[in-house]
Amino acid sequence: MAEEEQVVAEKKPSIVITIAIIAVLTLLAGGGGWVVGNMLAPPPAEKPAEDVAKAEPAAGGHGEGGKGAAAGEEVAHISTPANGIVLLDPITSNLAYPSENRIRLEVALMFKGATDVKIAEEIHQDIMAYMRTVTLQQVQGPRGFQYLRDDLQERVDLRSEGRVTNVMFRTFVIE
Repeated sequence: MAEEEQVVAEKKPSIVITIAIIAVLTLLAGGGGWVVGNMLAPPPAEKPAEDVAKAEPAAGGHGEGGKGAAAGEEVAHISTPANGIVLLDPITSNLAYPSENRIRLEVALMFKGATDVKIAEEIHQDIMAYMRTVTLQQVQGPRGFQYLRDDLQERVDLRSEGRVTNVMFRTFVIE
């Protein structure tokens, strides 16, 4: 009988020990994930105190009702000769098919070096002419929009001979 008691005791480990082992392994896995995450993730970019101080008054806060805009404060425009960005006039055109649908597009061009208004106007006309040849099926969905961006970037590169580095979409609406 002594042998039967030993066999039964060896077969059944304690539930408390099993829970303790699972808890220790879980803590080790969580700690390892945290260490690897800190090693791989870039540190968060902290804003200097000056930027934070400037952003707080401009934000306005709750309940002010936009008093900052009424006081004559203006938001700086993105298109300035200093940063080489030209904001084109909005483009509104009918699609090739279905012709009752219209497309509205606002685009900004980023120039290498100094901006050139003449090239910007030529690009504007070229984009407008191209948008009249586009069908609704060509621009449907995210993949269609990406193809449209790529096509416009190619046309702008050809027209500007490499002086425009980026085409930035501000709005894109199909009615």
